[in-house]
Amino acid sequence: MKGEGQRAASWGVVIGAALAAMGPMPAQAQALAPAQERPVLPRWEAGAFGLVVSQQAYPGANQQVQRSLLLPYLIYRGEVLRADRGGAGLRAFKADAFELDLGASAALGSSAKRIEARQGMPDLGTLVEVGPRLRWTLARHPDGSSWRLDLPLRSVHDLTDGLQRRGTTFEPELRWQGPMGSGFFVNTGLSAVVADRQLAQTFYGVEASQATVSRPAYSARAGLLTWRVAGTLAWRMGTNWNAFTYARVDSVSGAANEASPLVRQTMGVSAGLGLSYAWQRSSQPAVD
Repeated sequence: MKGEGQRAASWGVVIGAALAAMGPMPAQAQALAPAQERPVLPRWEAGAFGLVVSQQAYPGANQQVQRSLLLPYLIYRGEVLRADRGGAGLRAFKADAFELDLGASAALGSSAKRIEARQGMPDLGTLVEVGPRLRWTLARHPDGSSWRLDLPLRSVHDLTDGLQRRGTTFEPELRWQGPMGSGFFVNTGLSAVVADRQLAQTFYGVEASQATVSRPAYSARAGLLTWRVAGTLAWRMGTNWNAFTYARVDSVSGAANEASPLVRQTMGVSAGLGLSYAWQRSSQPAVD
């Protein structure tokens, strides 16, 4: 496997932070605002965003990886096809409190040459995650804030190795989001990432042929991969410009593979800053 960058779930947070900064108002706030004050979101919009990030290489790693990126983005708010701050995928069902979709996300990997704990081992390749996600809106408040429970189940595949399957993840997440006034918007989440044995072995297993004096052989177990607390603060600076920052803490305390020799510290912090610009928007309105 080849590739450089971050663990799959880590990269998802970066892209999610960028998308969260885009768009004039969260959907919950639109639904609760008076009709004459509701902004009309475009069906699609395109632009670019820049990021400066420092991330833990993988949960349990004692090294950071820094990146500066400039990437295009596309938001599409159709009835079935959706690519917005909530992710990309196909919406199968939507009711007042529940929504079911088929989502996908992509992620860069980690180069073993840059991570001391994994030197002499395969790189963590570029991963693609695909699967169903149930969203349950627990509460909506008059100020536009809301509580939501997300239940995504994803099959993980390695893009740099012919889409070989690497395992399955389940990440129940409790989210709170809402406007803070003066163009600011906050999105926070608390989640537990659970993985099957195959994916756990990809990140934490050590084959006998890879063992060293300081890195004994280890067979990974299915179960809790990491606890995660994340937050994003977005600021709408004008019609087209948005700034955003995010931070996330991962903890492998009590995780199924906390005893792996590849786990070098219990807790790690990732953070980033970004700026986005909306270049073009559709004249057609979005489909809620």
